[in-house]
Amino acid sequence: MQPIKFGTDGWRGVIADDYTYENVRRVAHAIASYVHQYEEPSKGILVAYDTRFGSRRFGEITAEAIASSGIRVQIAREITPTPALSYMVRELGAAGGVMITSSHNPWNWNGVKFKASFGGSATPPIIKKIEALLDTKPVEGKGGSVVEADFKTRYIAAVKAFVDLKLIAQAKQKFAVDVMYGAGRGIISDIFKELGVPHLEIHGEADPLFPGMNPEPILPHLSGLQDAVVANHCDAGLATDGDADRIAAVAEDGSFVDAHKCFAILLEWLLKRKQWPGAITRAFNTTRMLDRIAKAYGRELIEHGIGFKYVADTVLNGKQVLIGGEESGGIGIPRFLLERDGTLNALLLANVMGEEGKTMGQLVEDLQQKYGCHYYGRRDLRLTEEVKQNALRRAAAKPAMIGRYKVQRMEDLDGFKFFLDAPTNGNGAEAWVLVRGSGTEPLLRVYCEAAAPEIVSDILNSAVAFVHERATNA
Repeated sequence: MQPIKFGTDGWRGVIADDYTYENVRRVAHAIASYVHQYEEPSKGILVAYDTRFGSRRFGEITAEAIASSGIRVQIAREITPTPALSYMVRELGAAGGVMITSSHNPWNWNGVKFKASFGGSATPPIIKKIEALLDTKPVEGKGGSVVEADFKTRYIAAVKAFVDLKLIAQAKQKFAVDVMYGAGRGIISDIFKELGVPHLEIHGEADPLFPGMNPEPILPHLSGLQDAVVANHCDAGLATDGDADRIAAVAEDGSFVDAHKCFAILLEWLLKRKQWPGAITRAFNTTRMLDRIAKAYGRELIEHGIGFKYVADTVLNGKQVLIGGEESGGIGIPRFLLERDGTLNALLLANVMGEEGKTMGQLVEDLQQKYGCHYYGRRDLRLTEEVKQNALRRAAAKPAMIGRYKVQRMEDLDGFKFFLDAPTNGNGAEAWVLVRGSGTEPLLRVYCEAAAPEIVSDILNSAVAFVHERATNA
């Protein structure tokens, strides 16, 4: 029997290799067992799915397996964004939700996310309980059923109520929207259409092959959005990932605005305009520009492990949080929902632009002027397990140098982060590089932030060289 390991937000696998009907049933039975032991099964379970190959059928199999334990299941009648599922879990008071998605992974992957009863990513303790039940005897019971339901209408209404649509409409700015062939298709564009906001949507077809891209809102996958923004003279481009819980943007000149800048723009706006209470949380691999913004406004900043589940854990442990998020574009505002939400955040970015009367590029420039130049990069390395483990062992030993850069200190909250003696250009970012094994894919990821793009590139090249060094050269 193949081992199943949950990562930062559920279990993922390659379709027909380890992601099979049999293994999906195993996960579904484990979730049902968890609900019977730790939740109120009478409250039922919701199941939704994205545009990936077989997602609807995998969703049906999941629903059937859970229903066989005696639990009532509602399954989405159409392709649904992950945040919509989470919202409806909370609104309907369900015992939990299951999302069939592999988020940003390549076309041949799929996965299972579990959303807890509070309407967000399952916390680490919940995930451990589900994993412990994977190969136990399935619960059998009577009274289970599977019915179709609409999970989108109420969610979209809630998003529209949270965002200042009047400001967006009055600004008369133009947008390009890239839903990356994913579950967010049609939602933002329909809202813009209702408002009379000039816009276009690209990659709006439900294509499980995600032709020419992985549905992850990073370069090079957003080249189509960059071209569309420039060709159509837009003020910004907005992108959501495969299951619409992540965000990125493009400035009016076609330059990429990574999730870190999106997070920072939203944070600055929330603190300046909304002035809502709460701390700021960020993942270990996220920009330290957020630290500077938090300090400028006298707010507490909490750093945590990688994965939105840690944001949920922080809130559930009693901490009031204004906004929290991670490097990959998963940003959540607990005041709305304790969940990442690409659609909400895309509309909020348009809200910020309308309220400030600025283009996306101008907002980014304002941040750089006020808080220093922060640039970011990432490399995903597919390695043999031997090379990967060798690199992690040498990283744990705290090397004195990464390429030509001296290691000044190391942190190991989630992976190995090295702070380097690279130039800060006066008031720019302190340079750091993080080496970490992916929790959901056979990858070693290298992340870097520094005060200039060329420094980021040089450090990443040095870190990749470090990863490939032989142990005898360590």
